[in-house]
Amino acid sequence: MSTISWGILGTARIATEKVIPPMQATTHCRVEAIASRDASRARTAASELGIPKAFGSYEDLLADPDIEAVYIPLPNDMHVAWATAAAEAGKHVLCEKPIALDASGAAQLLAVRDRTGVRIQEAFMVHTHPQWVRARDLVRDGDIGRLQAVQGFFSYHNDNPRDIRNVKAQGGGGMLDIGCYPIKTGRFVTGLEPTRVASVMEWDPGSGIDRLGSVILDFGGVQATFTYGTQLVPHQRMEFFGDRGRLTVEIPFNAPPDRPTRLYLDDGSALGGRNARTVEIETCDQYGVEADEFSRAILENAEPPIPLEDAVANMRVIDAAFRAAASGTWERP
Repeated sequence: MSTISWGILGTARIATEKVIPPMQATTHCRVEAIASRDASRARTAASELGIPKAFGSYEDLLADPDIEAVYIPLPNDMHVAWATAAAEAGKHVLCEKPIALDASGAAQLLAVRDRTGVRIQEAFMVHTHPQWVRARDLVRDGDIGRLQAVQGFFSYHNDNPRDIRNVKAQGGGGMLDIGCYPIKTGRFVTGLEPTRVASVMEWDPGSGIDRLGSVILDFGGVQATFTYGTQLVPHQRMEFFGDRGRLTVEIPFNAPPDRPTRLYLDDGSALGGRNARTVEIETCDQYGVEADEFSRAILENAEPPIPLEDAVANMRVIDAAFRAAASGTWERP
Protein backbone atom coordinates (compact mmCIF):
# COMPACT_ATOMS: atom_id res chain seq x y z
CA MET A 1 0.00 0.00 0.00
CA SER A 2 1.32 3.47 -0.88
CA THR A 3 1.18 6.72 1.10
CA ILE A 4 -0.77 9.96 0.99
CA SER A 5 1.08 13.23 0.41
CA TRP A 6 0.09 15.76 3.09
CA GLY A 7 0.25 19.53 3.36
CA ILE A 8 -0.16 21.42 6.62
CA LEU A 9 -2.11 24.70 6.59
CA GLY A 10 -0.48 26.62 9.40
CA THR A 11 2.36 26.46 11.89
CA ALA A 12 0.32 26.33 15.11
CA ARG A 13 1.96 24.51 18.01
CA ILE A 14 -0.56 21.69 17.87
CA ALA A 15 0.65 21.01 14.33
CA THR A 16 4.39 21.41 14.80
CA GLU A 17 4.64 19.78 18.23
CA LYS A 18 1.73 17.33 18.49
CA VAL A 19 0.58 16.26 15.03
CA ILE A 20 3.33 16.46 12.42
CA PRO A 21 6.03 14.40 14.22
CA PRO A 22 3.79 11.33 14.74
CA MET A 23 2.39 11.72 11.21
CA GLN A 24 5.93 11.44 9.90
CA ALA A 25 6.33 8.12 11.71
CA THR A 26 3.16 6.50 10.32
CA THR A 27 2.75 3.94 7.58
CA HIS A 28 0.43 5.84 5.24
CA CYS A 29 1.32 9.55 5.69
CA ARG A 30 4.03 11.54 3.94
CA VAL A 31 4.24 15.18 5.08
CA GLU A 32 5.46 17.06 2.02
CA ALA A 33 4.57 20.70 2.62
CA ILE A 34 3.72 23.31 5.24
CA ALA A 35 2.31 26.81 4.75
CA SER A 36 2.09 30.00 6.75
CA ARG A 37 1.03 33.55 5.95
CA ASP A 38 4.58 34.38 7.06
CA ALA A 39 6.96 32.70 4.60
CA SER A 40 9.86 32.78 7.08
CA ARG A 41 7.80 30.91 9.66
CA ALA A 42 6.93 28.28 7.07
CA ARG A 43 10.59 27.89 6.10
CA THR A 44 11.66 27.63 9.73
CA ALA A 45 9.04 24.98 10.51
CA ALA A 46 9.91 23.04 7.35
CA SER A 47 13.60 23.10 8.24
CA GLU A 48 13.08 22.02 11.84
CA LEU A 49 10.69 19.21 10.91
CA GLY A 50 12.37 18.02 7.73
CA ILE A 51 9.45 18.94 5.46
CA PRO A 52 10.48 19.32 1.79
CA LYS A 53 8.31 22.30 0.80
CA ALA A 54 7.44 25.59 2.51
CA PHE A 55 4.84 28.04 1.21
CA GLY A 56 4.23 31.66 2.14
CA SER A 57 0.47 31.37 1.70
CA TYR A 58 -2.22 28.76 2.16
CA GLU A 59 -3.39 29.32 -1.41
CA ASP A 60 0.02 28.37 -2.80
CA LEU A 61 0.04 25.09 -0.90
CA LEU A 62 -3.47 24.25 -2.12
CA ALA A 63 -2.34 24.92 -5.69
CA ASP A 64 0.42 22.30 -5.44
CA PRO A 65 -0.76 19.32 -7.54
CA ASP A 66 1.42 16.90 -5.57
CA ILE A 67 -0.49 17.45 -2.31
CA GLU A 68 -3.37 15.00 -1.84
CA ALA A 69 -4.60 15.87 1.67
CA VAL A 70 -4.30 18.75 4.10
CA TYR A 71 -4.40 19.04 7.86
CA ILE A 72 -5.92 22.30 9.15
CA PRO A 73 -4.83 23.49 12.63
CA LEU A 74 -5.98 27.10 12.09
CA PRO A 75 -8.10 29.13 14.56
CA ASN A 76 -11.64 27.83 14.97
CA ASP A 77 -13.27 30.66 13.04
CA MET A 78 -11.18 29.79 9.94
CA HIS A 79 -12.01 26.10 9.76
CA VAL A 80 -15.03 26.13 7.47
CA ALA A 81 -13.54 28.59 4.98
CA TRP A 82 -10.24 26.78 4.58
CA ALA A 83 -11.76 23.30 4.64
CA THR A 84 -13.98 24.49 1.81
CA ALA A 85 -11.04 26.01 -0.11
CA ALA A 86 -9.01 22.82 0.31
CA ALA A 87 -11.86 20.59 -0.84
CA GLU A 88 -12.50 22.78 -3.87
CA ALA A 89 -8.79 22.44 -4.70
CA GLY A 90 -9.31 18.68 -4.73
CA LYS A 91 -7.60 17.96 -1.41
CA HIS A 92 -8.93 15.62 1.26
CA VAL A 93 -9.33 17.45 4.57
CA LEU A 94 -8.52 16.58 8.17
CA CYS A 95 -9.60 19.66 10.14
CA GLU A 96 -9.02 20.31 13.82
CA LYS A 97 -11.99 20.24 16.13
CA PRO A 98 -14.33 21.97 16.35
CA ILE A 99 -14.75 21.78 12.61
CA ALA A 100 -17.06 24.82 12.80
CA LEU A 101 -18.38 27.32 15.32
CA ASP A 102 -21.88 25.84 15.20
CA ALA A 103 -23.91 23.10 13.57
CA SER A 104 -24.96 25.21 10.61
CA GLY A 105 -21.32 25.85 9.76
CA ALA A 106 -20.51 22.16 10.01
CA ALA A 107 -23.52 21.29 7.85
CA GLN A 108 -22.20 23.57 5.09
CA LEU A 109 -19.27 21.19 4.71
CA LEU A 110 -21.62 18.29 3.93
CA ALA A 111 -22.58 20.03 0.71
CA VAL A 112 -18.93 20.85 0.01
CA ARG A 113 -17.96 17.21 0.48
CA ASP A 114 -20.75 15.94 -1.74
CA ARG A 115 -19.99 18.49 -4.45
CA THR A 116 -16.23 17.95 -4.54
CA GLY A 117 -16.08 14.22 -3.81
CA VAL A 118 -13.24 14.53 -1.30
CA ARG A 119 -13.18 13.19 2.24
CA ILE A 120 -13.58 15.69 5.08
CA GLN A 121 -13.09 14.63 8.69
CA GLU A 122 -13.08 16.43 12.01
CA ALA A 123 -9.81 15.75 13.83
CA PHE A 124 -11.17 14.32 17.08
CA MET A 125 -8.12 12.16 17.83
CA VAL A 126 -9.83 10.39 20.74
CA HIS A 127 -12.21 8.60 18.35
CA THR A 128 -9.51 6.35 16.90
CA HIS A 129 -7.35 5.95 20.02
CA PRO A 130 -7.34 2.24 20.98
CA GLN A 131 -8.25 3.06 24.58
CA TRP A 132 -11.54 4.59 23.47
CA VAL A 133 -12.29 1.78 21.04
CA ARG A 134 -11.68 -0.66 23.90
CA ALA A 135 -13.76 1.40 26.35
CA ARG A 136 -16.67 1.42 23.92
CA ASP A 137 -16.42 -2.34 23.39
CA LEU A 138 -16.25 -3.09 27.13
CA VAL A 139 -19.38 -1.06 27.78
CA ARG A 140 -21.29 -2.45 24.81
CA ASP A 141 -20.23 -6.02 25.64
CA GLY A 142 -21.82 -5.67 29.07
CA ASP A 143 -18.68 -5.71 31.24
CA ILE A 144 -20.29 -3.15 33.56
CA GLY A 145 -23.83 -4.47 33.10
CA ARG A 146 -26.49 -2.09 31.84
CA LEU A 147 -25.01 1.37 31.33
CA GLN A 148 -27.02 3.99 33.20
CA ALA A 149 -24.78 7.00 33.89
CA VAL A 150 -21.73 8.80 32.54
CA GLN A 151 -19.63 11.36 34.41
CA GLY A 152 -16.82 13.48 33.03
CA PHE A 153 -14.46 16.28 33.94
CA PHE A 154 -11.94 18.23 31.86
CA SER A 155 -10.09 21.34 32.99
CA TYR A 156 -6.93 23.40 32.73
CA HIS A 157 -5.85 26.86 33.90
CA ASN A 158 -5.26 29.54 31.26
CA ASP A 159 -6.26 33.16 31.78
CA ASN A 160 -3.87 34.68 29.24
CA PRO A 161 -5.99 37.17 27.25
CA ARG A 162 -3.68 36.84 24.22
CA ASP A 163 -4.09 33.07 23.99
CA ILE A 164 -6.42 32.25 21.10
CA ARG A 165 -8.44 29.96 23.35
CA ASN A 166 -9.47 33.10 25.24
CA VAL A 167 -10.38 35.17 22.18
CA LYS A 168 -14.13 34.89 21.75
CA ALA A 169 -14.23 36.40 18.25
CA GLN A 170 -12.04 33.58 16.94
CA GLY A 171 -14.05 30.78 18.49
CA GLY A 172 -12.36 30.67 21.86
CA GLY A 173 -14.01 29.39 25.02
CA GLY A 174 -14.17 26.29 27.14
CA MET A 175 -16.98 24.44 25.40
CA LEU A 176 -15.46 24.58 21.92
CA ASP A 177 -12.00 23.80 23.26
CA ILE A 178 -12.56 21.04 25.83
CA GLY A 179 -16.27 20.70 26.72
CA CYS A 180 -16.73 19.11 23.32
CA TYR A 181 -14.66 16.07 24.38
CA PRO A 182 -17.05 14.63 27.00
CA ILE A 183 -19.87 15.15 24.52
CA LYS A 184 -17.96 13.38 21.79
CA THR A 185 -16.82 10.43 23.89
CA GLY A 186 -20.19 10.09 25.60
CA ARG A 187 -21.87 9.80 22.21
CA PHE A 188 -19.15 7.46 20.96
CA VAL A 189 -19.35 4.97 23.81
CA THR A 190 -23.14 4.96 24.21
CA GLY A 191 -23.83 4.98 20.47
CA LEU A 192 -26.73 7.30 21.28
CA GLU A 193 -27.73 10.90 20.67
CA PRO A 194 -29.07 13.00 23.56
CA THR A 195 -32.74 13.89 23.33
CA ARG A 196 -32.35 17.01 25.49
CA VAL A 197 -29.59 19.08 27.08
CA ALA A 198 -29.37 21.27 30.19
CA SER A 199 -26.43 23.42 31.26
CA VAL A 200 -25.09 26.26 33.36
CA MET A 201 -22.12 28.37 32.25
CA GLU A 202 -19.95 31.09 33.72
CA TRP A 203 -18.48 33.77 31.46
CA ASP A 204 -15.14 35.51 31.92
CA PRO A 205 -15.88 39.21 32.53
CA GLY A 206 -12.85 40.30 30.55
CA SER A 207 -12.64 38.03 27.52
CA GLY A 208 -16.30 37.04 27.37
CA ILE A 209 -15.51 33.37 26.83
CA ASP A 210 -17.28 30.57 28.69
CA ARG A 211 -14.72 29.59 31.34
CA LEU A 212 -16.80 27.13 33.37
CA GLY A 213 -19.70 24.92 32.45
CA SER A 214 -21.68 21.94 33.68
CA VAL A 215 -23.87 19.99 31.30
CA ILE A 216 -26.49 17.25 31.53
CA LEU A 217 -27.18 15.07 28.50
CA ASP A 218 -30.33 12.96 28.53
CA PHE A 219 -29.69 9.90 26.35
CA GLY A 220 -33.00 8.30 27.27
CA GLY A 221 -31.97 5.34 29.41
CA VAL A 222 -28.56 6.86 30.10
CA GLN A 223 -27.85 10.12 31.93
CA ALA A 224 -24.54 11.91 31.30
CA THR A 225 -23.11 14.82 33.29
CA PHE A 226 -19.82 16.64 32.92
CA THR A 227 -18.02 19.80 33.98
CA TYR A 228 -15.33 21.69 32.09
CA GLY A 229 -13.27 24.69 33.10
CA THR A 230 -10.45 26.78 31.67
CA GLN A 231 -9.40 28.52 34.90
CA LEU A 232 -9.35 25.50 37.20
CA VAL A 233 -6.75 23.06 38.43
CA PRO A 234 -5.90 20.74 35.48
CA HIS A 235 -7.75 17.44 35.64
CA GLN A 236 -9.49 15.00 33.34
CA ARG A 237 -11.46 11.80 33.83
CA MET A 238 -14.36 9.93 32.25
CA GLU A 239 -16.40 7.24 34.02
CA PHE A 240 -19.19 4.96 32.86
CA PHE A 241 -21.51 3.40 35.45
CA GLY A 242 -23.56 0.27 34.98
CA ASP A 243 -25.65 -1.82 37.32
CA ARG A 244 -22.76 -4.27 37.80
CA GLY A 245 -19.62 -2.21 37.35
CA ARG A 246 -17.82 1.03 36.67
CA LEU A 247 -15.38 1.77 33.85
CA THR A 248 -12.86 4.60 34.33
CA VAL A 249 -10.74 6.08 31.56
CA GLU A 250 -7.71 7.33 33.47
CA ILE A 251 -6.35 9.92 31.00
CA PRO A 252 -9.17 10.21 28.50
CA PHE A 253 -8.27 13.18 26.33
CA ASN A 254 -4.54 14.02 26.51
CA ALA A 255 -3.48 10.40 26.30
CA PRO A 256 0.32 10.17 26.67
CA PRO A 257 2.20 9.08 23.53
CA ASP A 258 5.14 7.57 25.42
CA ARG A 259 3.54 5.05 27.76
CA PRO A 260 0.52 2.75 27.91
CA THR A 261 -2.90 4.12 28.82
CA ARG A 262 -5.14 2.45 31.37
CA LEU A 263 -8.76 1.66 31.90
CA TYR A 264 -10.13 0.45 35.24
CA LEU A 265 -13.02 -1.95 35.64
CA ASP A 266 -14.47 -1.89 39.16
CA ASP A 267 -17.25 -4.18 40.38
CA GLY A 268 -17.79 -2.08 43.51
CA SER A 269 -16.81 -4.88 45.87
CA ALA A 270 -14.36 -2.66 47.77
CA LEU A 271 -14.58 1.04 48.50
CA GLY A 272 -12.05 3.20 46.70
CA GLY A 273 -11.88 0.78 43.80
CA ARG A 274 -9.30 -1.43 45.53
CA ASN A 275 -10.49 -4.49 43.61
CA ALA A 276 -10.59 -2.75 40.24
CA ARG A 277 -9.09 -4.61 37.30
CA THR A 278 -6.62 -2.69 35.14
CA VAL A 279 -6.91 -2.91 31.36
CA GLU A 280 -3.69 -1.66 29.80
CA ILE A 281 -3.66 -0.31 26.27
CA GLU A 282 -0.37 -0.43 24.38
CA THR A 283 1.57 2.77 23.77
CA CYS A 284 0.58 4.79 20.73
CA ASP A 285 0.39 8.40 19.61
CA GLN A 286 -3.25 9.27 19.06
CA TYR A 287 -2.47 12.01 16.53
CA GLY A 288 -0.48 9.59 14.43
CA VAL A 289 -3.20 6.96 14.62
CA GLU A 290 -5.80 9.52 13.57
CA ALA A 291 -3.87 10.68 10.49
CA ASP A 292 -2.83 7.17 9.50
CA GLU A 293 -6.40 5.87 9.65
CA PHE A 294 -7.63 8.81 7.58
CA SER A 295 -4.89 8.21 4.99
CA ARG A 296 -5.75 4.54 4.81
CA ALA A 297 -9.39 5.37 4.14
CA ILE A 298 -8.31 7.55 1.21
CA LEU A 299 -6.04 4.84 -0.18
CA GLU A 300 -8.72 2.17 0.15
CA ASN A 301 -11.47 4.43 -1.20
CA ALA A 302 -13.36 3.82 2.04
CA GLU A 303 -15.39 5.98 4.39
CA PRO A 304 -13.25 7.98 6.85
CA PRO A 305 -13.11 6.74 10.45
CA ILE A 306 -15.27 9.66 11.61
CA PRO A 307 -18.06 10.55 9.17
CA LEU A 308 -18.63 14.25 8.69
CA GLU A 309 -22.22 13.70 9.83
CA ASP A 310 -20.81 12.88 13.27
CA ALA A 311 -19.21 16.33 13.47
CA VAL A 312 -22.54 17.94 12.63
CA ALA A 313 -24.28 15.87 15.32
CA ASN A 314 -21.68 16.84 17.94
CA MET A 315 -22.05 20.51 17.08
CA ARG A 316 -25.83 20.24 17.46
CA VAL A 317 -25.34 19.10 21.06
CA ILE A 318 -22.87 21.93 21.68
CA ASP A 319 -25.35 24.44 20.26
CA ALA A 320 -28.06 23.05 22.54
CA ALA A 321 -25.76 23.41 25.57
CA PHE A 322 -25.19 27.09 24.78
CA ARG A 323 -28.93 27.65 24.30
CA ALA A 324 -29.71 25.86 27.56
CA ALA A 325 -27.24 28.04 29.46
CA ALA A 326 -28.97 31.12 28.07
CA SER A 327 -32.55 29.93 28.54
CA GLY A 328 -32.20 28.07 31.84
CA THR A 329 -34.33 25.28 30.42
CA TRP A 330 -33.88 21.97 28.64
CA GLU A 331 -33.01 22.34 24.96
CA ARG A 332 -33.23 19.78 22.18
CA PRO A 333 -30.31 19.33 19.77
